[in-house]
Amino acid sequence: MLVRIVKLTFEIEYIPDFLQIFEVHKESIKDFEGFISLELYQDKSNPQVFFTYSHWDDESALNNYRNSEYFKAIWSRTKLFFADTPEVWSLDKL
Repeated sequence: MLVRIVKLTFEIEYIPDFLQIFEVHKESIKDFEGFISLELYQDKSNPQVFFTYSHWDDESALNNYRNSEYFKAIWSRTKLFFADTPEVWSLDKL
């Protein structure tokens, strides 16, 4: 199993926009082959910082999602709200 962690930092005024996008699309992501789960976290000390944790069968499943037109459409909207460059980690669950 592959765990993908993405750190996202948003301009404070765009947090409601991001949360709306996340809420609208989180169910549709479940339809992608190899998807297991998705969680969203907000930093307690800095409310501009969010983390997504997604679980996938393997790297191929994640890449199929990342290369989809669906992901590209969501990402193109979301990145307009960034206050900092996203950070990304792909991990193997032991």
